[in-house]
Amino acid sequence: MLQVEHLCKSFGGVAATRDVSLAFPAGSLTAIIGPNGAGKTTFFNLISGHLRPDSGRVLFEGRDLVGLSSLEIARRGMARAFQVASLFPTLTVREAMTAAVAAHQRRSWSLLRRFPLEGSRARAGELLELLGLAGKAGVVSSSLSHGDQKLLDIGLALAMEPKVLLLDEPTAGMGPDERWRMIEKVHQLWQAKRLTMIFIEHDMDIVFKYAQVVQVLKYGAVLAQGRPEEIRRNQDVIDAYLGTDHHLALAGEA
Repeated sequence: MLQVEHLCKSFGGVAATRDVSLAFPAGSLTAIIGPNGAGKTTFFNLISGHLRPDSGRVLFEGRDLVGLSSLEIARRGMARAFQVASLFPTLTVREAMTAAVAAHQRRSWSLLRRFPLEGSRARAGELLELLGLAGKAGVVSSSLSHGDQKLLDIGLALAMEPKVLLLDEPTAGMGPDERWRMIEKVHQLWQAKRLTMIFIEHDMDIVFKYAQVVQVLKYGAVLAQGRPEEIRRNQDVIDAYLGTDHHLALAGEA
């Protein structure tokens, strides 16, 4: 589905992404982890068209995306929800979702009408049900809780009917209970839609419970990749990121 080959990007002589090659099979759920400055968000920016790599390829269904705009990449089926939710703050939840659906359907002109096209409204309603936001459809987007704003932002990305969905720290800024509710909803969405989903996450309990595959970056390069149980016991990853407490916890399990 998505394959990255020898991706490189430097800023002012500092390598932010160094010869990164990763593969994301269709329908997979992958976590990207690593210490601050590892290049995780830069990697997302490169594959989604917000930055252009210095070299390398980003193959999506066999076609190279390098050089395409982020809008064109989105139209080809790669959507992204950001760490800070990007909403229509003055619109209600229903209006925001309907606007996103209409824009994807190339019906942006319908937003100027008093009554949006029925197909757009129906699709927006389906997405709100899927997200668990149907009961808040009449609430102004900016009045939602932090967690619900993040869910709505994911919904706006889903309105584009993507094949690949990028989630940049979906649980950032949440308390423990809200974090687990959020990632459970993300997992339910993945199960329901069977998207190729890639998420950046710092909470290792979440990563090891939900991810099928974990990719570890350090200083812009791939440090390790594998199934969660392999990454948990990888000494290089423990030394670079997981730390002594994690190592002691594993020893206690033995």
